Amino acid sequence: MRQSKEYLTQPRYQIYSNNYLDYLLTWVKKLSFMNSLNANIRDNSTKGQLNAIRNKGEVPAIVYGGKDQNQKVSISKKLLKVLIEKENFLSNIISLKVDGKPQNVLPREVKYHILSDEPTHVDFLRVLPGVKIKIEVPVNFINQEKSPGLKRGGVLNIVRRAVELRCPSEKIPENLTIDLDGVDIGESFKISSIKLDSDVTPTIQGRDFVIATLAAPTVMKEPEKPAAEETAEGVEGAEGVEGAAAAAEGDKSTTDGSKGDKKESDDKKPSENKPAEKKPAEKK
Repeated sequence: MRQSKEYLTQPRYQIYSNNYLDYLLTWVKKLSFMNSLNANIRDNSTKGQLNAIRNKGEVPAIVYGGKDQNQKVSISKKLLKVLIEKENFLSNIISLKVDGKPQNVLPREVKYHILSDEPTHVDFLRVLPGVKIKIEVPVNFINQEKSPGLKRGGVLNIVRRAVELRCPSEKIPENLTIDLDGVDIGESFKISSIKLDSDVTPTIQGRDFVIATLAAPTVMKEPEKPAAEETAEGVEGAEGVEGAAAAAEGDKSTTDGSKGDKKESDDKKPSENKPAEKKPAEKK
């Protein structure tokens, strides 16, 4: 079938409807945050056996939740560290393949070595459709350069960098976004100012808690000196000026006197200054 020139010259993304494109972009965005790990089932549980697993470059872990029994597994420490370094590791769903069978899990806790700061154990929660879970979602601030309050030196006081939510496992928000565009000094952001789905609710109920405020800049003022001290300093300053003036006059008079003495000595006659000439002795 021959296609028209208009169809060929038209951008491909304009062929589909906007709703379909939004649907695709939403799923692509979700898949981009979906991570995967391979896990092996382990039967060992003693301290020596766990240390042997860690020496092989693996990290012991456990998978729990749902109707299935808990699974003791081990995962690659190298791949785990790569995922931990990513943003919002504890709030992203991971596809965990246990002996080739994938299952969606959510990292709940990571334990680290007290000295080396290396991961030593991980807890994974099974994510089941329709089951609500508690999770901390980070708060993200955007358009800070468009805030007139920040331009005038205001300070953004962040009260909560993350908010704990109760939501279905398939509707976990990536973050809670607060737009600072047009925000001036004195304004505050509460949980009610963030749009959430009807089945996504904060665990703190009964009050509209504050997440952040835009406060005025604080200026440190020097403490004012008492009037008595200022008067004493003024008197001391005046006495110092008078003493300096008197000393300058004394030096001037001394200099003038020395100049006068020098002038008097210079005014003497040359004959008085020269020694008397000896007359030659007369010949007899």
